[in-house]
Amino acid sequence: MLIRTVGYPGLFLIIFAETGLLLGFFLPGDTLLVTAGVVAARGELEILWVLPLLILAAVLGDATGYLIGRHAGPRLFTRDEGRLFKRGHLLRAKAFYDRHGGKTIVIARWVGFLRTFAPTVAGAVEMSQARFFAFNVVGGVSWVLSLTLAGYAFGSVVTNIEQYMLILFGGALVLSVSPALIALVRRRRAMARARLARPLSEDGELV
Repeated sequence: MLIRTVGYPGLFLIIFAETGLLLGFFLPGDTLLVTAGVVAARGELEILWVLPLLILAAVLGDATGYLIGRHAGPRLFTRDEGRLFKRGHLLRAKAFYDRHGGKTIVIARWVGFLRTFAPTVAGAVEMSQARFFAFNVVGGVSWVLSLTLAGYAFGSVVTNIEQYMLILFGGALVLSVSPALIALVRRRRAMARARLARPLSEDGELV
């Protein structure tokens, strides 16, 4: 198992990179937190070390992403895509931020790619540091506690945990991607309604 291999330092670095570095969007944050809780329930990690360590990683990660956005500024949104930089994800995070404002920093903790890019967007649009810090701490603490303790509770009551790991990972994956899928469905429905509401020209074409 990955967690046994990387230990506490690896857990910290993975959560930090996923939340703080733009190239970390592919890392398995949600599943890692749940699995860390399961492993801690089995006595292979100490839960009283795991929780503060991962909260610190999550908060410092978001703070780093914010500083990257603050330093790079709006030009970050026009930068060409590369193998490790996905401008499309950044622009989608910007659209989400434009709609939801500062609470995006909290909501993003449970939404895959948004978790990586939202702090950078907040820095680029110059959200105040005090406001960002408040959202950052609330989001980081609630994200780590909810998923890690859920894994810990699951691992405490289930004995043959290996039989259920696939279900556990699948549940964490669904939890991670479902907000983005819901937002996509809503956006497409809104676009469809907008097309239907457009008037027709005399020859029957949309205008």
